[in-house]
Amino acid sequence: MKKRVCVIDGQGGGIGSTLIKYLKAAHGETIELIALGTNAIAASQMLRAGANRCASGENAICHTAARAHCIVGPVTITWANAMLGEVTPKMAEAVTTSPAIKLLLPLFQENAEIIGVTSEPLPHLVQTLVEKRLKEVLDHV
Repeated sequence: MKKRVCVIDGQGGGIGSTLIKYLKAAHGETIELIALGTNAIAASQMLRAGANRCASGENAICHTAARAHCIVGPVTITWANAMLGEVTPKMAEAVTTSPAIKLLLPLFQENAEIIGVTSEPLPHLVQTLVEKRLKEVLDHV
């Protein structure tokens, strides 16, 4: 059985698309990549990037997050009303209460700062996530 990795993103799906490209290059078809968009545009962009399947909206995220082995995305997928309100409180709750391991990138457009986190370009963060941390996680789920 393939490990199910859910990539969650919103707005234009740029972060999620980048994640999927790196994940696909590193893991190919050994994992099932599911793109979950807070909107249809984000989901379709992630599907074009190479996700195996995609869905969008609150119910899709709530339903699928509970069945994932790993959830990947920006830290704001855990914040109610983030991404200009696209992340609903139910979406944020579904992500945080999912038994899946969460690998979250410290990227956000909100008026918030996480102290102790260094600012790195998106490609560096994604490379670290894919090449180091996700491999460790998938070996243990």
